[in-house]
Amino acid sequence: MSFDLPRNVILPVDAIDVRLDPGPHPFAVSNAEAIAENWRQEITANPALFDGTVVLLSELAYRDNRLAGRCHAVKYSTFLLWRKRRENSGAEHAYAHAVLVAGDNALVAIRMGRHTVNAGRVYFAAGSFEPIDFRDGMVDVDFNMIREVGEETGLDLSTAERGHRYHALSTASGTVIFRQYRVTETADELARRVRAFVAAEAEPEIEGPVIIRGAGDLPDGLMPHMKPLIEWHFGGDR
Repeated sequence: MSFDLPRNVILPVDAIDVRLDPGPHPFAVSNAEAIAENWRQEITANPALFDGTVVLLSELAYRDNRLAGRCHAVKYSTFLLWRKRRENSGAEHAYAHAVLVAGDNALVAIRMGRHTVNAGRVYFAAGSFEPIDFRDGMVDVDFNMIREVGEETGLDLSTAERGHRYHALSTASGTVIFRQYRVTETADELARRVRAFVAAEAEPEIEGPVIIRGAGDLPDGLMPHMKPLIEWHFGGDR
């Protein structure tokens, strides 16, 4: 199957069948020495990094509004080397975004903390899929979204109104699977709650919330994949 899906276009997704293969990812096996050396360099530059477990894809395809793929658990150190060697690596990255829509239709994103790999970058609260996000070997995208938003912002989206379907955007840097989560609070109230959560954390992952009120309201540090998602939301093409 390899990687077979349209790029740089927002795709409607009705079903997600991405499974966790218990075997090692070929990229991790063939680059073991380079991964170890790169990790030594990474933690010298940023001792706050943690070599946890995430997943990398070895296959992903889009057919009939369905995403199907296979992934493998890898160490974060493997992921960091892959980011530098992604071209022709036989691996790709997928992640999920809960598109947080406030009661006033503004979007609430986050700016990452200074100690993180994506320091200062703006996107919706999110993180890579981890083994905990899989049920019977299949990824639970909504569990990942709710977990990551809770960990980074303190907001509980478990009772929020969810969009009726997923969407996906695949680019050279990865595939983001996203879904709207609507709440009744205004963007200002959500931002206040997030700032309070960050202030109470000993080592917060994020610098704070970022409110986006229109398609042209693009903050400094915005990740490239975010612009089409923002335009999609405010354009009403869902």
